[in-house]
Amino acid sequence: MDTTLTPPKERTAGPLQPPPVKEMEDVGLPGRFLPDLILKTFYVRGALTGDRLASMIRLPFWTLEEHLVEFQERQIIEVLRSEGLGRRGYTFDLTGEGRARARVLMETAPYVGPAPVPMEEYAKGVELQSIRHVHVGPAEVEKGLDHLVLDAETIELIGPAVNAARSVFLFGEPGNGKTTISEAVVNMFGDQIFIPYAVYADGQVIQLFDPVTHHPIDDDLPSAEEQSGPVMYPPPGYDRRYIRIKRPMVMAGGELTLEQLELQWDAEAGFYQAPPQMKANGGVFVIDDFGRQRTAPKDLLNRWMVPLDRGIDFLTFRSGQRATIPFATLVMFATNLNPYELVDEAFLRRIRHKIEIKSPEPVHYSEIFRRQCARRDIPFRAEAVDWIYREYYQKQGIHPRGCHPVDLVSELVDLASFLSRKPDLSIDMLEQACRSYFVSMPKKPNAEESHAQ
Repeated sequence: MDTTLTPPKERTAGPLQPPPVKEMEDVGLPGRFLPDLILKTFYVRGALTGDRLASMIRLPFWTLEEHLVEFQERQIIEVLRSEGLGRRGYTFDLTGEGRARARVLMETAPYVGPAPVPMEEYAKGVELQSIRHVHVGPAEVEKGLDHLVLDAETIELIGPAVNAARSVFLFGEPGNGKTTISEAVVNMFGDQIFIPYAVYADGQVIQLFDPVTHHPIDDDLPSAEEQSGPVMYPPPGYDRRYIRIKRPMVMAGGELTLEQLELQWDAEAGFYQAPPQMKANGGVFVIDDFGRQRTAPKDLLNRWMVPLDRGIDFLTFRSGQRATIPFATLVMFATNLNPYELVDEAFLRRIRHKIEIKSPEPVHYSEIFRRQCARRDIPFRAEAVDWIYREYYQKQGIHPRGCHPVDLVSELVDLASFLSRKPDLSIDMLEQACRSYFVSMPKKPNAEESHAQ
């Protein structure tokens, strides 16, 4: 048993900026990759100023200039005009020969976009910005969950699990907030990170940045409209192949398959799409509805054994080559099934923290209802909640869930809109909303679960 004491983690002050490219060696790409990328960019984008070309490839202009001079001398590109701002202001375009060369390149390696970052540099950045270096204490947990109504015991369990930043298993009846809690966890880390647009490994490009998953925070960059003009803007004080984003939260549900956890080849674009766990590095990866995937739970957990234990993942290219990818994400499994019916005890031991999200007690249920009414500007009446408990949870044996107040208030608003009146908690409106909402609610399996909440 390891008795070594781990020093407390320190909350980082903010994202660690990747240093700007100052020498050609900093680019870190093999011989012909960059000049080929220049030609393909002209082929796809058409005539560009030197400054605009640098903005698209996201490298300083001086790293491209020697290649542009060579292409001019070989009559592969030509200068159409000059904005009078030095070579950065020249408008370049491909000649006929240049177009023919670029066409051949596009057939074999069609990637066009920001210059990728070598895998080694990406791995260093992941480690430096890992959530395991961020201390999450009671204040961060309270702030992250302040929009939810949870009992003290649940909050006390969530805090240490999140601070450990390894793996968490949330289980319990549906509708009690497992998914919402998972979504809230990433905010507890409270800062931002830098990720590269793309990563280069073993001669291949992996596109990492996903505008659907990643939320950029780049206030110091000029807009695309500004960049397209003749004025040249100074680059930010970091490597422009990176983008600053909020810590990511990636969610996969019942549609998740083992194949989706591997590199996805895009033949038309000429790159591999990063799998969800790679996109989640530095943040949280939520596997929602665990146990309802088409892939057996045991197979999914087998897939995570090495990454969870060793902090690395192995991804395979079409050629059969394997890339070692850093795995630095908090994995959260959320399910409304019995964990011990999904996997055996040996597998559950690998998931460090198991937390049951229980149905709300009456006091918490009432607070959720009150907050929802406040959001919709509906005067709250405690006796309305008492009426719901008496008429539905007690008499009809329906089990209260955390989602019920949210849904019932929405039902009230919909009903009031139809009747052209303001929503309120009068018995006539409440009864109609409850009849509509609870008509298909499942009954409790036995009397022991009857309302005592």
